[in-house]
Amino acid sequence: MTRELTGSVGPRAAAAQVIERWLRTDLFPDRLISPGAADRAFVVEVVYGVVKRFRSLLWVVDHFAERRPEKDVLAHLLVGLYQVLLMDTVPHYAAVNEAVASAKASGLHHAAGFVNGILRRALRERESVLRELQRQGLGIAESHPDFLVDRWSARFGAERTAALCRWNNGRARVAIAFNPLITDLAALTAALGAAGVAAVPHPHAPERFLVLPPGTRITPLPGFAEGHFSVQDPSTLEAVRLLDPRPGETVLDACASPGGKTVLIAEQMFDKGAVIAMDLYGDRLGMLEQNVARMSLRSVKLRQGNAASDEDVRNASSTEFFDRILLDVPCSNSGVLRRRPDARWRLNQERLGHLTKVQRMLLDNASGFLKPGGILVYSTCSLESEENDAQIERWLADNGHFEIAGSAALFPPESGTDGVYAVALRRSK
Repeated sequence: MTRELTGSVGPRAAAAQVIERWLRTDLFPDRLISPGAADRAFVVEVVYGVVKRFRSLLWVVDHFAERRPEKDVLAHLLVGLYQVLLMDTVPHYAAVNEAVASAKASGLHHAAGFVNGILRRALRERESVLRELQRQGLGIAESHPDFLVDRWSARFGAERTAALCRWNNGRARVAIAFNPLITDLAALTAALGAAGVAAVPHPHAPERFLVLPPGTRITPLPGFAEGHFSVQDPSTLEAVRLLDPRPGETVLDACASPGGKTVLIAEQMFDKGAVIAMDLYGDRLGMLEQNVARMSLRSVKLRQGNAASDEDVRNASSTEFFDRILLDVPCSNSGVLRRRPDARWRLNQERLGHLTKVQRMLLDNASGFLKPGGILVYSTCSLESEENDAQIERWLADNGHFEIAGSAALFPPESGTDGVYAVALRRSK
């Protein structure tokens, strides 16, 4: 039986509750974390860590236990093992004691001895266990499904695949882009420095993006409420560069949520013209609406609709055709597994097949609303060929009145960013 998540339990018990719910339902773990959880930052770190290292931790459980426990007990064991084996910021003996206490607090008195025994043995044999774990195949050692390891190895080679897996298990950095309509890089850096925040230029886009120190809280930062910056990865800049929106144009951001590219588009247009930000889900538009208002962007118009629907796109704007269209399609998220660790466990050939069909539908429909001579940018946060270059090659074979005007692809360990693919398609005049 799955227990209800509450904000009143301790952080380790809260983390274990989230993991148990995730094991039973496969829901997005970030949506399962209570806003009122005690020491929420710790809960988030542990939950994301367990999900990232899930396969490695299961190997450790199977290494020590005669049989794998039920999901409620397993959740507490995984939380404890992650702290003992893979976190250096937590006193290990304290982690064992508190894991046992959290299991008891969750009503698992019958399993407390089992959890205690496994964790104490893991602590005693920590170095040898970690060495043995690294001797396993890459999928177990770096906690990725064989489906991804095998296809990446065939495409990228063993060395780059290993680097990618290690990158995905690291901690995602928080980057911000200054709003050029209000401030500049030097002024924002100085304001953050005066507040004790040592932000540094991001190496991929040092002219526009800053990296914040780990653990920095965003909302209290100087300039946040006034819209001096937006929070997003520098990889978002690639699609906007290819789109190259101009002041006074009418631009459709067809799958706009979470809205980082919408903001960059409006800023590049000096907030002159119209940016129609469409998304299928109204709740996603709510957060985008808050960011647009905070950034004081008047050119952005929000519309709920399906970019695969002629009627929805037609009703989104008074214009019949758009100068430029950004089509940031739903994808496998295989380029952002550092931020979306649970996505690695969902991806398989069947899901890829479904996603490519959705992407093709969106591309077929949205392209019909582009002016002659206009630019459509198709983008994903995927590393998979079926969603990227192979998708575009197939589509261009059926749409001879389009040509490639430019493209970009980022490989996370090499770019230091999320993994993205973007291609600019120009419609012939």
